[in-house]
Amino acid sequence: MNIPKYQLNAEQDLTVFNFVSEGPKGRVVKLIEIKETNLKDFYNLAFGDKDEKTGKINDAIVTNNNDTEKVLATVVSAVYAFTNINPEAWVYATGSTESRTRLYRMGINKFLSEVENDFEIYGELGNNWCVYEKGTDFEGFVVKRKNI
Repeated sequence: MNIPKYQLNAEQDLTVFNFVSEGPKGRVVKLIEIKETNLKDFYNLAFGDKDEKTGKINDAIVTNNNDTEKVLATVVSAVYAFTNINPEAWVYATGSTESRTRLYRMGINKFLSEVENDFEIYGELGNNWCVYEKGTDFEGFVVKRKNI
C-alpha cells in the first residue's frame, strides 16, 4: 500500500512488532503480536498500545493521535512481513470492541482493491466465513497471502 507508515521494529521471527505513533497526544508505543493458535497455520493478530507497567498490549486504550490511517497501514505492513516468511499462514483479526472492528472494516474497505492483489480475505459472520465484500458488517477478518 502506498500510504505513509511508521517504522516497524520486529523480533527475529516477525511475530512481535513495535512502532511509535506520533501526534497531538505525543509519542505512543504500539505493539503488534501475531500468535499461533491451536489450528494449523492459523494465527491471531493482537494490536494496541504498549502498557508501560506490564510491557504487554493494552487494546482498550483509545489514543486519538490523529494518525489512524498511518497506524493501520503499519499494522498491515507487519502482516506483509509475517506472511512473507509464513506464506501458508492465515492471520485473523477483530477489534476489541464493535467500534474498533468497524474501524478495521473501514480501513479494509478503503484499500480493498490493493489488499486483494496480495491476499485472500474473508469476513466472519457468526460461525461462517464469507469472501470479504464491502457493505457487510463482518465481526472478524482473516487473510492469507496469495502465491508469492
